[in-house]
Amino acid sequence: MSPPSKAVVYDEQGPPDSVCKVKELPPVPIKDEDVCVRMLAAPINPSDINRIEGVYPVRPPVPAVGGYEGVGEVHSVGSAVLGLRPGDWVIPSPPSSGTWQTYLVKEQSVWHKIDKCTPMEYAATITVNPLTSLRMLEDFVDLKSGDAVVQNGATSIVGQCIIQLARVRGIHSINIIRDRAGSDEVKQKLKKLGADEVFTENQLEVKNVKSLLADIPEPTLGFNCVGGNAASLVLKFLKHGGTMVTYGGMSRKPITVPTSAFIFKDISLRGFWLQKWMSSDKAKECREMIDYLLSLTRSGELKYDMELCPFDEFPTALDKALGKLGSQPKQVIKF
Repeated sequence: MSPPSKAVVYDEQGPPDSVCKVKELPPVPIKDEDVCVRMLAAPINPSDINRIEGVYPVRPPVPAVGGYEGVGEVHSVGSAVLGLRPGDWVIPSPPSSGTWQTYLVKEQSVWHKIDKCTPMEYAATITVNPLTSLRMLEDFVDLKSGDAVVQNGATSIVGQCIIQLARVRGIHSINIIRDRAGSDEVKQKLKKLGADEVFTENQLEVKNVKSLLADIPEPTLGFNCVGGNAASLVLKFLKHGGTMVTYGGMSRKPITVPTSAFIFKDISLRGFWLQKWMSSDKAKECREMIDYLLSLTRSGELKYDMELCPFDEFPTALDKALGKLGSQPKQVIKF
């Protein structure tokens, strides 16, 4: 049997700060092919919040334990388990629901062993955001060194990862951020990560945005996670035949495309959803990419903002993730 577990449980869908409760769960049997993992850390992602709210397309039946990715240490293994032993670090790969708890029992096939030299908070968060960035850079346009991409939402973790993964490949990045106090500091921070250009939305209210690019070529690929005017600004930068990939809609405003962009620029609009990509028999390929991304975190070539929060302070971390306390880094629960 597993040890008893402390978990964030919701019995019904609704506002996370109302329906989530920290509860004690009884021990569960460890079958022959099961692995019992003591969770070390797990993030609060926007998709986790959407699952709890009941608005995400794929969600576990209630009652459910929150969380979808994370990192843990093997506590014990079933009698038929080979290749994993107590003390190994593992992540669910592809991700699997129920990571917001102290002990988690799932079949060995769920778990992927990783290098214990990886910083814990990066191991906990490597799949949902960084893998999205990697796949979007590789799946839509055949980019070569010297090419350029453009994105809004550049301060998000996906945005920060796109900047750094593009830099590793010799690809220029043009980045759009919201107009806000402290935007100069944000620009400097993104440029330290490798951003070639960073513009606020107001700076781009000009007729010809391409005149702002100096020696950077027109981008063939753009990324949109905001919608509304921020998506229109991505489209303004794209070259003839370019593609804009949408992976989020933070403003909750629709994407409006000028007819001329379709007719005269032959722009393509695509969408990306990591969960659909991972469900297409990609487990082995996914794990190889995860190992590559983790190696970049160990070498310092991939980094992003996070805040570790003790499990005992989960309500505060949830409030930060819900935006109640202003702009905050990604919240990562430390068990």
